[in-house]
Amino acid sequence: MPAKSFDGQTPSLNNSTFIHPSAVVIGNVELAADVSIWPLAVVRGDIHHIKIGQRSNIQDGSVLHVTHASDFNPNGYPLIIGDDVTIGHNVTLHGCNIGNKCLIGMGAIVMDGAVVNDNVMVGAGSLVPPGKVLDSGYLYVGSPVKKARRINEKEERFLSYSPQSYVLLKNKYLSEQQ
Repeated sequence: MPAKSFDGQTPSLNNSTFIHPSAVVIGNVELAADVSIWPLAVVRGDIHHIKIGQRSNIQDGSVLHVTHASDFNPNGYPLIIGDDVTIGHNVTLHGCNIGNKCLIGMGAIVMDGAVVNDNVMVGAGSLVPPGKVLDSGYLYVGSPVKKARRINEKEERFLSYSPQSYVLLKNKYLSEQQ
C-alpha cells in the first residue's frame, strides 16, 4: 500500500481501507473502516493530522493537506472529514472540517478553517473561502460559495447512495487484488 511514514508518524489504516497504488497517504493520517482513496489522490498529514471517517471516498486527483501551527495560527488547522462523505475528482481540501453525509463536487476548493456542516453539497468548481461556515441541509455553489437552496429529497438520498456505491466498488478492487 502507498502509505508512507513521515517524521515518526505512520498512517493508521483499517483492514477494510482501499488505497489505490498510484495514490499516496503520508504521515499522521487516520483512515476509518471502508475508506477509499482513488488514483493519484494525495493525503498529506505531514505537518498536522488528517482524519477520514467511515465509508468516505477521496476520488482521483484530489489533494488533502493541513496547516501547521505558527505565530499566524497558533493551533494550525487539521483536516477532518466525517462519515459517508464523497470528495469528487480533483478536489482540494486544506485544513478544513467536513461533516457527515456531504458531497464536495469535482474541482471544488475548501480552504483553511472552513466548516462544512452535515448534509451539505458543494457544487463542482466552487470555492469555500477560509473560515466560511456552511449550514446543514443546503447546496452551495460559486466562487466564493453562496447558499443556493435547500437540498431536495432526491439529493438527500444521493448523499447516502454515493458513499455506499464507493464501498461496493472498493470491495471489488480489493477482491481482485487477492
